[in-house]
Amino acid sequence: MEKAKKILFLTQEIDPYVGTTPLGTISRNLIPAVQETGREVRTFTPKWGHINERRNQLHEVIRLSGMNLIIDDTDHQLIIKVASIAAARIQVYFIDNDDFMKNRQMLFDAQGRLYKDNVERAMFFARGSLETVKKLRWTPEIVHCQGFMSSLAPYLLKLAYYDEPSFRESKIVYTPTADLPEAPLPKNLDGILAYREASKSALSTLGDLTSLEDMNRIAMFMSDGVVLTEPNERYERMAREMGKPVVTLDPENIVAASVDLYDRLWDEVVRNRPKEDDDDEGFLF
Repeated sequence: MEKAKKILFLTQEIDPYVGTTPLGTISRNLIPAVQETGREVRTFTPKWGHINERRNQLHEVIRLSGMNLIIDDTDHQLIIKVASIAAARIQVYFIDNDDFMKNRQMLFDAQGRLYKDNVERAMFFARGSLETVKKLRWTPEIVHCQGFMSSLAPYLLKLAYYDEPSFRESKIVYTPTADLPEAPLPKNLDGILAYREASKSALSTLGDLTSLEDMNRIAMFMSDGVVLTEPNERYERMAREMGKPVVTLDPENIVAASVDLYDRLWDEVVRNRPKEDDDDEGFLF
């Protein structure tokens, strides 16, 4: 089996930057464990407002910053920062923006109220991460999206970035956020989702999209595989009904199920490549 050697992680949160959260802990343990198997990894996460830049030694990467991303006809400046988790030997890229990230927490504000523009924020994080990978001229073989804030990356990769050299062969894995709050999707969803050839019409198979939980459905539908952090019958059934391979992480060996899925997906890419002999057909020497 051909092993996947380049893994891109787009994660909603990672310890120690957001404190101890279930997904943050999973990210903190899984990403270095994948790297220790001899694979090259890169990690992107939102630069939430409560992340202490001085204590965590974040600094802006000027050459990667400055791009304006238009979301629903509004410009938002992309700022890229970077820091390292020395103990884990991993570097983390932070997606920052004054409108969506500065002085703001994750899905909820300090009073526990859900931000109304979380879908726009998810789109900004996904596009900002993918545009930065393009600038880095890196070609990930697997893109592992973790959590709600990464949920639009599979949609973009399949419908808007599918022919970009960085992502042309990339396989996508998604880890859903369980127990999303009951909240409607924004009325301007069509405008948020519109980018290049990507549009909401491509999701018609999913039926009505009305709540935040539907973001998980969009991400699974557009992914090539699903990784669950714990057993969840509803998500397992949803993934299988969509024809997606699904695995659940083993707390005793957090890396095994993930890398096995990565390798199976990448091996499929390699096996389906045109053989070199096929390119020579019709030529006489």
